[in-house]
Order: sequence, then C-alpha cells, then structure tokens
Amino acid sequence: MKKRIWKCLKIASILLVIAAFTLLSTAYVRYRSIIQQQPLEALVEQIRSKEDYVKLEDMNNDFVHAILAIEDPTFYHHNGIVLSNILQAFMTNIKEKEYAMGGSTITQQLSKNLYLDQKKTFHRKITELFFVHDIESTYSKDEILELYLNIIYFGDGYYGIAQAAEGYFHTTPDRLTLAQATILAGLPQAPAVYQLSDGLKLAKQRQRMVLEKMVEEHYLDKDQFLTIYNSSIY
Repeated sequence: MKKRIWKCLKIASILLVIAAFTLLSTAYVRYRSIIQQQPLEALVEQIRSKEDYVKLEDMNNDFVHAILAIEDPTFYHHNGIVLSNILQAFMTNIKEKEYAMGGSTITQQLSKNLYLDQKKTFHRKITELFFVHDIESTYSKDEILELYLNIIYFGDGYYGIAQAAEGYFHTTPDRLTLAQATILAGLPQAPAVYQLSDGLKLAKQRQRMVLEKMVEEHYLDKDQFLTIYNSSIY
C-alpha cells in the first residue's frame, strides 16, 4: 500500500514539474514574441512623447502617496514582485476555484497595461513576470511609478493623471486638493465601478479605504482623516 502511494506521489510530482515547465516555456515564448514586436524602450519613449505626459515631480505629492498607500505600500522596497502577495493570491485562487485575485505590484500592473490583456489567467500572470524583470532592470522606481500614473485608466474615458485631473476637476495634477487626490487614487482598481459619472457613492467608499491606508502608512494622521473625507471634491 505504501509503495503504491509513494508511486502515485512520484508520478504526481513529475506531472507537476512538466506542467510548470510547459507553462513557463509557453509564457516565455509569448513574452519574446511581444517584446520583439514592440521593444520596451521604444514603447516608453512613445508614451513620454505625448502632450499630456506628466513628470512625477509635477504631480501632487498627496496623490502619489495615496496611490502608493492603496496600491503598493512597499513599492520602493521590492524588485517588482512581492512573493507573499503571490502566495496569498495563489491560495485564494485555490479556495475560490478560480482566478480571484492577482496580488499585483505597481510594476506588474504597468507590465499588464503596457503589453498584456486583462484576462485573469495563470499564463498571463507568468508572462507578466518577464516584463516585470525588464522594466525593473531598465528603469528607476520613480520612472516606473511615473509611467504607471501616466497610463492607468481612471474611468469615464480618462487615461493617465493629466486627463483625470482635467476631466473630473478641471485642474492639473499638481493642483489637486487632498480630497480630489485621494478619491482619484481609488479609481484605478475598478474604474468602471468607481468612475465619478455614475459611481460616486462607491468611489467615496473607496476613498475611505485610501485614507485609512494613508493613515496606516503614516502619510496622514487620524485628525486629517475625517476632514479630508468630508471635504467637497468639486
């Protein structure tokens, strides 16, 4: 009986290794095909050449802090992936029996938005990691964050912080109020749900989460929390 169990475990292990190797290989082939068609540096220069591209130094610091707090608090201290996030996502996926969450860092989200679709599959997630390596090897953390904030979708047809600041509040990224900055920071997670044209109530709920994370990460104190939350965004 023990020999039979051991044999089954051995076969299962071999099959698992084969499956992992196949997944990794096909993901790499997909990555190479994409990157050859659109080299990273050429794509980045194309984005930077747009009229509404905004330098990180020209963005409201409160907005930047809000994004970091809610999206990726350890952004400046990891190499593009956070293993604990991936493991947590993996366990959640097994529990839910579907791809339920991604555990993505800002670099992973940038990779996905630059090169990949929004389909939630393990294959896409593995492919994404090759792009993460390229981005983290080529650009500084400030450059990565800057690129991310210039291409992410904020809902209502607005891509990038310049379009979002102008479209929602008729202002520029450096002149956002704290209330405006923190509500915008919550939109990228689910822009179709939180966009301000028809999702303001849910966007306010998300703003509360952003403010809670900012207090947790010591960007704000508790006294500022309610003042900002209750401030008008218009």
